[in-house]
Formats: sequence, structure tokens, C-alpha cells
Amino acid sequence: MNDYKSVSIVMIEDDEGHARLIEKNIRRAGISNEITHFLDGTTALDYLFNAADGPAKNGPALVLLDLNLPDMSGTDILVKIKAEDSPLKRTPVVVLTTTDDKVEIQRCYDLGCNVYITKPVNYESFAVAIRQLGLFLSVIQVPDLEDNG
Repeated sequence: MNDYKSVSIVMIEDDEGHARLIEKNIRRAGISNEITHFLDGTTALDYLFNAADGPAKNGPALVLLDLNLPDMSGTDILVKIKAEDSPLKRTPVVVLTTTDDKVEIQRCYDLGCNVYITKPVNYESFAVAIRQLGLFLSVIQVPDLEDNG
């Protein structure tokens, strides 16, 4: 049995049209994991860190993050997720955004994003990225080896 099915996908995307397209592409890539969708950063952060069924308290997730949100920048969310003291710092983050500005892209990688995808999402490149993340999803459950002494 594949453990990675229990990895939830948290999508933070304020554009409903983009969100539907992204979800369709995820399903087309053969990924059936649960997707929890948020339209703004505040609600998403509260879920990620505080919800009883959220990733900080309830196990592995993959975050799909739009950078242009109504209430805060996606990079602010990325910083919080990847902070040294964050319970989610090992959570894979895929940044989805309309900007292909090289400086912005580099900044996201510097902050710890795992994959950067430019919208509108090209299905092929998205499927490839998600398949690569499938590798993340399959190893995400493995406990740290140092725990075994």
C-alpha cells in the first residue's frame, strides 16, 4: 500500500479559475490525494499551523502556493513554513505564480520552495513537477534514520 496517499495537498490560491485548473491537472497526473483549498493566506496559515486536522498537528502535506494573495504575499507564507523552528519546515512547497521574474524565482528557491511553476500552468510541465513531487510524497513518511541509533 502506498503511504503517500495520506499526504494532504494544501492549495493556497485566490483565483478560483486557476484553482480548478490546478486541481484538474493534479487529477490528470493520477494523484488522488485530498486537496484542501484556501483563498487567502491568513486562513491557510491558521489551518497549516493550528487546525487539529492540519499538517502541523496531523502529518504530512504538500503546499501549492500562489504568491499573489489578497491579504499577504505568498513569500511571507513560504518564510513561515520554512522557518527553522517551524513544525512544517520539511513540507514540500510548490510555488505557482504568474511572474517569471528570475529574481523572484531565485528568492523563492532561497526561501526554501521545492518547485516553482509559472501560471497559466502548462499541463506537461505541471505533471512532470507533480510526478517529481510524487517522489517527495513517497519518502515524506519515512522516519529519520538517526532515530534508530
